[in-house]
Amino acid sequence: MREAEAATDCANDGEAEKMDIFDTFREHANPEQAAKMSAYMRDQFPFIGLPTPERKKLSREFIKAAVKAPVDWEFIFKCWEQPEREFQYMAMDCLTGQKANLTTADVPRIRELAVQKSWWDTIDGIDVIIGDIALRFPEVNATLLEWSVDDDFWLRRIAIDHQLRRKDKTDADLLERIIVNNLGQSEFFINKAIGWSLREYSKTNPDWVRGFIERHRGELAALSVREASKYL
Repeated sequence: MREAEAATDCANDGEAEKMDIFDTFREHANPEQAAKMSAYMRDQFPFIGLPTPERKKLSREFIKAAVKAPVDWEFIFKCWEQPEREFQYMAMDCLTGQKANLTTADVPRIRELAVQKSWWDTIDGIDVIIGDIALRFPEVNATLLEWSVDDDFWLRRIAIDHQLRRKDKTDADLLERIIVNNLGQSEFFINKAIGWSLREYSKTNPDWVRGFIERHRGELAALSVREASKYL
């Protein structure tokens, strides 16, 4: 009985701590900074006004405890429901710290995050997380191929850039298939992603990237070619 009561108390303490971190962030609101941060993100989201160093300082102990436990998806989605963008950043900090524990079972949840409140700031963190899962569980490659032709261009961007940090572990055939699925696009965020993925791989395999550019030069956007050629 005492053990059950202790477990309940511990769970209640954990829930209180999660709510406290929301209050802590809002108690440090800086309206002037918030306006600047929102403007930088083209006014896509409201902000509390916590620059990254301050946000990380306020949440350091909370994140440190959170990453030692299984992913609390209820908390992650609670962060995603908050209007202020800093809470989505905190959720990303939690997931990044726990990415080694994520599996194929978590991909649908991550997809749900990706298609909600989508903008490059969270998408470019999600692609790293998905990329890590796919490296450990290659069956996720089939999902990324599906994402590469999805109507949601943010999912396509994740597919294009999910191998950014792979270096010599890059699956070049998969990279080519995904990029080819996105050639002829007018969307800036897609063409930038194509250039970015090719540029990063050029640091490891410049000959392959040169060959890719030559094979597809007529279909690649000028932005993509410019980005891809930066280190060639």
